[in-house]
Amino acid sequence: MAKHEELPVPVFSSLEPVYGEGSLLEEAELRFSQLKSKFLQVFGHPPDVFARSPGRVNLIGEHIDYEGYSVLPMAIRQDTIVAIRKHKEGETDKLLKIANVNDKYTTCTYPADPDQEIDLKNHKWGHYFICGYKGYYEYAKSKGVNVGEPVGLDVLVDGTVPTGSGLSSSAAFVCSSTIAIMAAFGVNFPKKEIAQVTCDCEQHIGTQSGGMDQAISVMAKNGFAELIDFNPIRATDVQLPAGGTFVIAHSLAESQKAVTAAINYNNRVVECRLAAIVLGIKLGMKPQEAISKVKTLSDVEGLCVQFAGGRGSNDPGLAVKEFLKEEPYTAEEVEKITETDLPSILCDNPTSLDVLKAAKHFKLHQRAAHVYSEAVRVYAFKDAVASSLSEEEKLKKLGDLMNESHYSCSVLYECSCPELEEVVKVCRDSGALGARLTGAGWGGCAVALVKESIVPQFILDLKEQFYQSRINRGVINKNQLGLYVFASKPSSGAAIIKL
Repeated sequence: MAKHEELPVPVFSSLEPVYGEGSLLEEAELRFSQLKSKFLQVFGHPPDVFARSPGRVNLIGEHIDYEGYSVLPMAIRQDTIVAIRKHKEGETDKLLKIANVNDKYTTCTYPADPDQEIDLKNHKWGHYFICGYKGYYEYAKSKGVNVGEPVGLDVLVDGTVPTGSGLSSSAAFVCSSTIAIMAAFGVNFPKKEIAQVTCDCEQHIGTQSGGMDQAISVMAKNGFAELIDFNPIRATDVQLPAGGTFVIAHSLAESQKAVTAAINYNNRVVECRLAAIVLGIKLGMKPQEAISKVKTLSDVEGLCVQFAGGRGSNDPGLAVKEFLKEEPYTAEEVEKITETDLPSILCDNPTSLDVLKAAKHFKLHQRAAHVYSEAVRVYAFKDAVASSLSEEEKLKKLGDLMNESHYSCSVLYECSCPELEEVVKVCRDSGALGARLTGAGWGGCAVALVKESIVPQFILDLKEQFYQSRINRGVINKNQLGLYVFASKPSSGAAIIKL
């Protein structure tokens, strides 16, 4: 039997397999009906097909996917739906028209040209669709699929994943766009390949994404979190303890991952790469060999473990303590160790060169210490779930690991912010077994592990202690509170829907 990740994206003719039964199904049926009507109103034709991909919450394993380490996310019920119609051969209008059911997003029009460049200086929401469009053509050609002459596409998007929330609205959009384009062209590929393609796609928007967001969005299964491994991408089902629920709480600080990449997200990618190269050199590699071969901290983990072995340990963090100083490195200090100027080391990635223009120094010790310790916590989380501990003990262990992860993200990786620190503290004070920031950080959401029996009271406490003052100040509307704080069980992954 084919493994889950080797199967193509499922195609359904009804919504029940995706959204389940009861009120969630009724809500979805209404949404699809409205989407179809709106499509007809905007474009004068019904859509050919729909694709949907969910957002996700990462339970543990933050900022380590791009270093080659496994992560443990789950899909949430909020998703992005893309309705699409492919123009017939005779239609002369060779344009991509991308509209949104939310009037906040004005219609974007692009040429039907898969080779077009994305203008990163002029950030538009429609760029995420173009990522998928370019990615589909690049991949289809590499697979020997005859893509024919480009034709126009009519596209209507409906997303319920809050933007800037750290719940991966961008990956939900890129994945649903790519899958919708494939469906419109009548092709389907294995999920693991689509996960990789969509990860590569998002690089077109200028963020050096690691692949977790796309992998869980495409490969999630209802009722399971997934341990996602990379190189190659694989998903292993993780059945969470029945007595616990995850509550997601928005800090109301918006995380602008693509916009602030040079000083935040991509800056950390560069610091990790430089930390890995410096460790490689300190552990015996020649500078040029380290620069050409070492891209991530996982590339030098073996050397670090070998070093630790001589001291009766297998912890790569010992090498970090020994060879990377805690004070920030200047560019000149790194160049002295590598015997090469930084632009030459990082010239294979334009977004890394943007980081160099913005960075004053590099915290190599802290970033490497976070990555190695967080990678261990992911497996400790998975092992705790599979252990023979009682449910009570399991939940406590998972909560402790989430708290440790937050401390590491906040202090070593410095990807938190005052609002996230406040919401995490309120979660813990209100009875959460563990709470941590989730997603890139610098805003967005926290995720809290809560005993199922106290969820309603927990959400009420959050409302009183965190959200009420913001409602009073007009930051959010009381009626929108359900968008900002909600409980979630693991939901299903991407699907193609033909209604």
